[in-house]
Amino acid sequence: MKAAHAGWVFVSPALFMIAVFFLLPVLAALGLSLTDFDIYALARLDNLRFVGGGNYLRLLQTPLFWKALGNTLFFVIVGVPLSIVASLAAALLLHSAVARGKAIFRTALFAPVVTTLVAVAVIWNYLLHTRYGLINEVLGWVGISPIDWLGDPRWSMPAIILFAVWKNAGFNMVIFLAALQSIPEELYEASRIEGATALQQLRFVTLPSLAPTMVLVSILTMAGYFQLFAEPYVMTQGGPLQSTTSVLYFMYEEGFKWWNLGSASAVAFLLFLLMFAVTLLQSFALRRWSEP
Repeated sequence: MKAAHAGWVFVSPALFMIAVFFLLPVLAALGLSLTDFDIYALARLDNLRFVGGGNYLRLLQTPLFWKALGNTLFFVIVGVPLSIVASLAAALLLHSAVARGKAIFRTALFAPVVTTLVAVAVIWNYLLHTRYGLINEVLGWVGISPIDWLGDPRWSMPAIILFAVWKNAGFNMVIFLAALQSIPEELYEASRIEGATALQQLRFVTLPSLAPTMVLVSILTMAGYFQLFAEPYVMTQGGPLQSTTSVLYFMYEEGFKWWNLGSASAVAFLLFLLMFAVTLLQSFALRRWSEP
């Protein structure tokens, strides 16, 4: 058997699995998005009609879709930088030579990532409680009145962002820690000989060395934040007044609450196109920034 043929034989199981569990569902969802597939079509396929781009046009004329899109973009624009800064700061602190108890803090910061969302949501519901929550208790020490974090539309999305940053920062922290450990110590020694301060080392040695990792982390984080669903589903059910309804939560309600599966598939593809465009722009901008 030729080497090229042997290669195809070895990768064929993986390609088969990708085709069955990824490509076929995607193509099926694309086909559904061009139909009015709903609960009536589930009962009898004769009720299925081809509507072309009708689902997409209807979504673009739906105020709640634009509200959900605005909430999602707000979540991405505020949450992604906060998550990256928090995880990078934690990684820098744990990587510093003066840090003590690194294993304990590394475990504590990574624990939220592997803890189930429902469990941590119960804890955060208590922390954010208007009357008995620890956060309002601390704010009361400095004279700030209690805030209805999950019941006030002005504060519900910041509360969700705070929760999401705490939940996900540990994952990025581990990636940054691995990247920090790969930076050659000779670079720091040379900078110290030149008289660089700690801030100058961070600016001219650490951050440029982390540029490829920063590209990876920012793309992964942005993709995850665009898929905001579990946090509002568990903590606010998209409320109050749809202030935490995300695009994915809107898709869930279209598909599994109102059984408009064709419309829900169209939402998924619109979200995919948005994420694809933003990822291309983000990758281009970060690569230009990381070029010497």
